[in-house]
Amino acid sequence: MFLKDYLVLIPGIILAFILYSLSQGFNNIIGIELLGYSKSPISTAMIAILLGIFLGNFFKIRESFQKGLDFSRDYILKLGIICLGIQLKPFEFLEFGKIAIPLIMICIVSVLIVIKLIIKKLQIPTRMAYLISIGSTVCGTTAIMATAPVIKANKSEISYAIANITLFGILSMLLYPYFANFYFQGNSLFTGLFLGTAIHETSQVAAAGLIYDQQFNSPETLNIATVTKLIRNTFLIVMIPLFAFLYNRGQTKEKSYSILSIFPYFVLGFVGMIILRNIGDEVFSTNNNWIDLINSIKFSSKIFLTMAMAAIGLSTNLKDIRNMGYKPFIVGFTSMLMVGVVSILTIEIYVKFFI
Repeated sequence: MFLKDYLVLIPGIILAFILYSLSQGFNNIIGIELLGYSKSPISTAMIAILLGIFLGNFFKIRESFQKGLDFSRDYILKLGIICLGIQLKPFEFLEFGKIAIPLIMICIVSVLIVIKLIIKKLQIPTRMAYLISIGSTVCGTTAIMATAPVIKANKSEISYAIANITLFGILSMLLYPYFANFYFQGNSLFTGLFLGTAIHETSQVAAAGLIYDQQFNSPETLNIATVTKLIRNTFLIVMIPLFAFLYNRGQTKEKSYSILSIFPYFVLGFVGMIILRNIGDEVFSTNNNWIDLINSIKFSSKIFLTMAMAAIGLSTNLKDIRNMGYKPFIVGFTSMLMVGVVSILTIEIYVKFFI
C-alpha cells in the first residue's frame, strides 16, 4: 500500500516535467531562434504558468494526474525553495534582514487596517474578510487553509478567498518583476524585498524572483525575495492565534490550534542548505566537484520551481475566479495594491534615512 501511494503520484509529476520541458523548448525557439538572442530574454517560469493555465482551463485534466500535480504544487515547490538555499553564502541575508522584518510588519499592519475599513463599507462577511486579509499579508493559500478552522469558515468562504488570492497573486507575479526593475532601476536588494513582501504566495514569490532572474540576470534578487518571503511565512505563528482570538472573543469556546501544525518546516531545509554551502566552501573551496555540485543544485532548483509553476497553472480554475463576485474582488485588488504601495514607501523611507 505504501508503494502504491507513491506510484499514483508519477503521472502528475511526469506531466509537470513535460510542461517544464515544453516551456523551455518554447523559450529557446522564441528567444534564441526567432529573436536571435544568445540567451532568451523570456522567462521559462512565466511560459510554464501561462501554458498550465491555458491547458488546465481548456482541457479537462484526468483524475489520475491530480495527485501528482498536487504533490508538485506543494512538495516539489518546497524542494525547489530548499535547493535555492545553496545560492546564499552564510549570513548573506543578514544585510537585508534588518529591513525585511520591519518591512513585513508594516505591510501586515497597514493592509489589515485598510481591509478592516473596506469590509465595513462593502459589508463582506467577517470570516471571508479575515481569510483574504491573512492570505494577502502572510502566505496566501497556506495561511487561508490554516486560519479557516480557527474562525469556522465554510467551504464557500474558503473557495472565494483562495480564488481571490490566486487571481491577484498571479497578476502581481507576472507584472511586478518588470515594474520593480523599472522603479528600482535594477537594484537587486530593493527589488527582492519588494517582491518578497508585495506578492501573496510563496510559489508566486519564487516564480516572480525566477522571472526576474531569467529576464534581468539577477540571482541575488531571487535569493532576497525568497528569504524575505520565508521570514514572512513565519508570521503565521503570530497571526493565526491573533485571528483566533479576535474572531472568538466573547465566545465561551475557542477552536483549538497547534503552532507545530502551521510552522513552515521547509524553512529549516532552506537554512540547512545555506549552512551546507558554508561548510562546503570552507572545506572544498577549490574542489571542482564541489563547484559542480553547487551548480547542479542551482539548476535543479529552477527545474523544480518551474515544474511547480506548471502544476499551479494547471490547477488554476478561471471559472472560480469569475464567479467570486465583485465585492471580494475589490478587497483583493485593494490588498494587492496596498501591500505593494506600503512596501515601496517603506523601502523609500529606509533609503532616505538609513542609506
